[in-house]
Amino acid sequence: MTFTTLNGQTDISLVANNFGFCRLPVHFSPYDSDADWVITGVPYDIATSGRTGSRFGAEGIRRASVNLAWEGCRFPWDFDVRQRLNIVDCGDLVYAFGDSRDFVQKLQSHTEKLLAAGKRCLTFGGDHFITLPLLRAHAKHFGKLALLHFDAHTDTYENGSEFDHGTMFYTAPKEGLIDPARSIQIGIRTEYDKNLPYTVLPAPQVNDDSVENIINKIKETVGDLPVYLTFDIDCLDPAYAPGTGTPVCGGLSTDRVLKILRGLQDVNIVGMDLVEVAPAYDHADITSLAGATLALEMLYLQGSKKA
Repeated sequence: MTFTTLNGQTDISLVANNFGFCRLPVHFSPYDSDADWVITGVPYDIATSGRTGSRFGAEGIRRASVNLAWEGCRFPWDFDVRQRLNIVDCGDLVYAFGDSRDFVQKLQSHTEKLLAAGKRCLTFGGDHFITLPLLRAHAKHFGKLALLHFDAHTDTYENGSEFDHGTMFYTAPKEGLIDPARSIQIGIRTEYDKNLPYTVLPAPQVNDDSVENIINKIKETVGDLPVYLTFDIDCLDPAYAPGTGTPVCGGLSTDRVLKILRGLQDVNIVGMDLVEVAPAYDHADITSLAGATLALEMLYLQGSKKA
């Protein structure tokens, strides 16, 4: 349902049942708000190569997040993120369905406006292609970025189309958006080009190594560059996230990922997204709950920097 207009144009849609992520305020004029972080849902899955359905991901994450909204201080943190960060949910991006070029323009423009207004962005997909216009907006604002990428796939494939959720991180370095030599991909367990300069931590290594070593490797790789964090839910093993388009066995647990995220307080993360949640393939909302939990952890990570 679309109920709101921004500057006279229907750009953002009202979130279901009039509540935002974790029952945070819904703000239909986010550019003018006093928010530190703005959550945007992106119902786009035209670029999928497998099962579609991630266009319903943001809706699923928001609904599952109600289960997390009652806690004042999220375990194991010792503060309430709502007391440290002003976070609003501005609903879902509206674009001409079926028109990927219109989608790219709308998402990049929306993100550029938020960044220019001093906001930071947490974006819910949608398929993973949404990260490319998000990177374009963030690189325009912050300069070349380091990529912190959790996934079962590297998404560095060069044989896809212009709009393809497996090609973003082949395209991004060519456009000068990210420095692949300072970027790291975690949880990979499918074929990839080992000649590319990305640091790749395959899932078996991440599962067998200590969390401390993984955190240190991330920090060593990204250094002091501004970091864009993108999390494809299929980084998790299908036991923890069955509701996604391209599930791959042998992935990470939610526990391990949460522990890794909590160790990144010193990393200069300037933008974040969580993608590829497809609720229809999950009868018990396990995947949506995992997505909501990880998204909340990302916000707590940001809140931890404001003691």
